[in-house]
Amino acid sequence: MKDFTSTEFKPTRSGFGAALYELGKQNENIVAFGADLSGSLKMTEFFKAFPERFFQCGIAEANMISTAAGITMGGKIPFVATFANFATGRVYDQIRQSVAYSNKNVKICASHAGLTLGEDGASHQIMEDLGLMKMLPNMTVINPADYNQTRAATLAVAEMQGPVYLRFGRPKVPNFTAEDQKFEIGKAVLMSPGSDVTILATGHLLYTALQAAQKLEEKGIQAEVINLHTIKPLDEEAILTSAQKTKAIVTAEEHLRNGGLGDAVAQLTARKYPVPVEMVAMDDVFGESGKPNELLKKYKLDVPDIISAAELAIDRKAHKSNDFLISSAS
Repeated sequence: MKDFTSTEFKPTRSGFGAALYELGKQNENIVAFGADLSGSLKMTEFFKAFPERFFQCGIAEANMISTAAGITMGGKIPFVATFANFATGRVYDQIRQSVAYSNKNVKICASHAGLTLGEDGASHQIMEDLGLMKMLPNMTVINPADYNQTRAATLAVAEMQGPVYLRFGRPKVPNFTAEDQKFEIGKAVLMSPGSDVTILATGHLLYTALQAAQKLEEKGIQAEVINLHTIKPLDEEAILTSAQKTKAIVTAEEHLRNGGLGDAVAQLTARKYPVPVEMVAMDDVFGESGKPNELLKKYKLDVPDIISAAELAIDRKAHKSNDFLISSAS
């Protein structure tokens, strides 16, 4: 398989900040809203260049969402940015009523998502945000893997009409996708072909999945790795095509098992092409304070966990007549 080893580490949130500044230069209708966290969201460059198009709302996220929905009526394209916990759980009613139900052109950009928020602990480590957002009609849900892809995704969502939830993280992570990539919303990316098992990964766990695939190759197992950067709309064709080839699937995500990528894939395969599906995701628990890498290991979102899930999926494929088709890695 292709070597995706990266020596460059950059925060995905910096990709968002860089793209927001680029968009500001390209389109005077781009406006930005912050909630007292614009520095953490890397919005400073935009603010300095376009102060008249930046609105600091303070810790009043509900008002921020409602105001952003209203400003779209004048043709503006608001990018609303704060921590993922505050961007979803705290303001779900406003998102549902003023953005999704009204189908407003608001881009909700959420940083510090998942376990890799780290030391801030369970109160801030929202692990259910993808599920909350993908259940809303009209909402597009995107979870890019690295700096380059986050930058490309931010540029892409500005071009589409309608509400978007764009999720990214806090820590520096490997930057391994192409700098000049074309980001196609709803179109999965084949990272590495394989014939024995399909690994569908999203966000920070894509790089982990590629590392796991390298280890599996050393064992003689050919894993097909697909980047599902768009959770909704899901690229059903790419998933089903790979499932028909490998007959076994592993999903990998920094999210709760309930409501996440694995949930969506299991629903799809159950309806259209049943195969064993193993899910590498958080159990029905909250996180805790700790170093990001230590938390990923403790909660079984690491390379060995994807390897174990792949081996289990392959084993269940061989004995599927005597086993359930859909399970979850333990």
